[in-house]
Amino acid sequence: MRSALAAFAALLAVAPAAVTVRAPRADLQLEVAQTAAQRERGLMNRSSLPRHTGMIFVFGGDAPVDFWMKDTLVPLDMVFIAGDGTVRRVFANVRVVPASLADDSIPRESASAKYVIELPAGEAARDGIAAGVKLDLSSVPAAQ
Repeated sequence: MRSALAAFAALLAVAPAAVTVRAPRADLQLEVAQTAAQRERGLMNRSSLPRHTGMIFVFGGDAPVDFWMKDTLVPLDMVFIAGDGTVRRVFANVRVVPASLADDSIPRESASAKYVIELPAGEAARDGIAAGVKLDLSSVPAAQ
């Protein structure tokens, strides 16, 4: 029993927090990846992602960042956002890559951002998220 409780406590310690972010046409329920380990794992190995859900990656500052689809099983929209909440760039419908593809061959999506939101493919457009839109990210915790 003690080992089961310890395992559960360890899981809670690394489980991402969640926040609600209002997009122009929907409220998004986003897991928060604020630690290096959470950012590295991201949405890997998820077989589905419901509408209006995803993950927000939080970085320590506004700088160039690269994202890829390694071990990601569903196509995604990647939304790169400035520190003030302004959407800089949306990469729509980023495709899944074969598991056999070598790491150095996996395409990267890159832009300058303090935050990146990953959503199910097509969700950004459905929810009114486009370059220039400003999102209120005041409920998002800082990077750790």
